[in-house]
Amino acid sequence: MATSRRGRVAVIGAGPAGMAAALSIHQAGHEVLLLERYKEARPAGNILNLWPPPIKALGLLGVDTVDLGAPCYTEFRAPSGKVRVKVLLPDDVIAEYGGGFIGLLRPGLYERLVAALPDGMLQVNRGVASIEQDHSGVRLQMDSGEVEAVDVVVGADGIDSLVRRTLWGDQPKREHNLHIFGGYTFDKPAGAEPGLCILTHSRTVQGSWTAIRHHGQDGFQWWVLGAWDASQEFTADPKQTAAAMGSGFPAPLPGLIAATAPEHVQRWVLRDRPGLTRWSKGRATVVGDAAHPTSPYAAYGAGMAIEDGYYLGRALAGVDLTDDAAVRAALDAFESPRKPHTAAQVQQAWMLGKIFHHAPAPLRPVRDAVFDRTPFLQKQVGEKSPGEIVAQLAEIDAAEARFRQIVPG
Repeated sequence: MATSRRGRVAVIGAGPAGMAAALSIHQAGHEVLLLERYKEARPAGNILNLWPPPIKALGLLGVDTVDLGAPCYTEFRAPSGKVRVKVLLPDDVIAEYGGGFIGLLRPGLYERLVAALPDGMLQVNRGVASIEQDHSGVRLQMDSGEVEAVDVVVGADGIDSLVRRTLWGDQPKREHNLHIFGGYTFDKPAGAEPGLCILTHSRTVQGSWTAIRHHGQDGFQWWVLGAWDASQEFTADPKQTAAAMGSGFPAPLPGLIAATAPEHVQRWVLRDRPGLTRWSKGRATVVGDAAHPTSPYAAYGAGMAIEDGYYLGRALAGVDLTDDAAVRAALDAFESPRKPHTAAQVQQAWMLGKIFHHAPAPLRPVRDAVFDRTPFLQKQVGEKSPGEIVAQLAEIDAAEARFRQIVPG
């Protein structure tokens, strides 16, 4: 484990998980091929929130996080305006990050990540057709017919991951039977205040908004989320559907939707996959959505992906990648603490979707009474989740201390 031999690692997929992994593994001293099948590293969505741990990890990876997004304080509210949850983070965390999380647009994050990559690391138009491995290394059969030989392969290739399928076989997706519409605007309708994230739930729909920063410009993003039979084809107009879903919510949500250009409205269906008991096999592992796809109810999908990439590189620091046993031990050390954390986030997102959108109609008034008159939601979302965020910040500090003992600088 103490050798400084430079190994060769292929990271498949140039999303947040892949780019973070590539940067971290590069910092660990290994050669990295970041393989992207499309002509560029392109975001799959528009709106995004990031909590403090991934922001901290990005900074340690050399990504410019200055003015990356709008710092926000978060509340859950009833349609009446009654506060159900205050997301409580320690004062020192709020002071360091300017708020509980930042609101931004995905293209802005991708631009910062791409800018941090060393020249030549990102290789676009390079799809991988198949993967083979043995104790000596990994061979990637490329779409072009070429073969790339590497010591380790990292699947950061999303919910339909080739690496995951190669390691563990195909598994059906779990449909949440929910869909979400999201968009953004740089207009400021009445009631839209900077520095806030407001999540509101009616009996059947979540309607939410938050401040954003993008290229130095202040704006707002919004989303509405409700039940949808995933077996049905959606043929309606996305903006009109979003406006109808958000019409019963207090300002500024209806005004934000109205102010959004149709091309800035996006719809996606919520689904995930069963959790893996292991992420790694031999010289291969998976990160991000390839390991733990999650619904936006966690508000942590991209954040967990960035954290995965950060921790993976730290685990590979000082490892002789020609040593099969050392590689396996390093990958196990990487995934062991990540699995319970990510599994809890994925399951909480699943359960919140069920509670808020699939509760039987007669039970919805009872559910809302519990939320409005008991501390249940505050304990679960307002205190437990922030506690996990603080714990992840401490884990990053510990990982960085170990890393600096191996790779000073």
